[in-house]
Amino acid sequence: MLVSPLIPDPPARPDTTGEALPASLEAFLAGISTRAFRFAEAGLRSRDDALDAVQDAMMKMLGYADRPAAEWTPLFWSILRRRIIDLQRRGNFRLRWMLPASERNEDSLIDWADTTPGPSGSHDQHEAYSKLVQALRGLPARQREAFTLRVLEELDVAQTARAMGCSEGSVKTHLSRARDALQKQLEDFR
Repeated sequence: MLVSPLIPDPPARPDTTGEALPASLEAFLAGISTRAFRFAEAGLRSRDDALDAVQDAMMKMLGYADRPAAEWTPLFWSILRRRIIDLQRRGNFRLRWMLPASERNEDSLIDWADTTPGPSGSHDQHEAYSKLVQALRGLPARQREAFTLRVLEELDVAQTARAMGCSEGSVKTHLSRARDALQKQLEDFR
């Protein structure tokens, strides 16, 4: 993405809470890029649009390099979330007015599973992961965002609320509803 894989990352520095923070914005962006892409792809259902959204969010983050490293995580997710919403709105407009009726209901497939041979490519794991992706895509956008940011990205409630632009109570409500819906849909894979 923005960082060359040949340049080693500088060592992380601890913040006041004891968590390790990246030493530079470039290291932060390199560390979050894959998760951000998956988050964007789940919301946009298009690899190309997801790549564009992540790249745009990373470019915008460069303007915040002077902010403390502790603020980068919620700030980045907030920027990316707004970019995804913008692209969804544009996509909906294009779908309504520009696509033929036969293409309006098509749904692009997301394939996050590792296709390389080996233990991570087993059939059971692929099937379970596909079910999880399908279940996440079936959630309302706010529930999917709350679940992804709180559970998968492990942000705290306050950071998630800042990233989503809502209250902490709303985050808890969306997360609870998302967990209930996912639990019902994924009972077979316990």
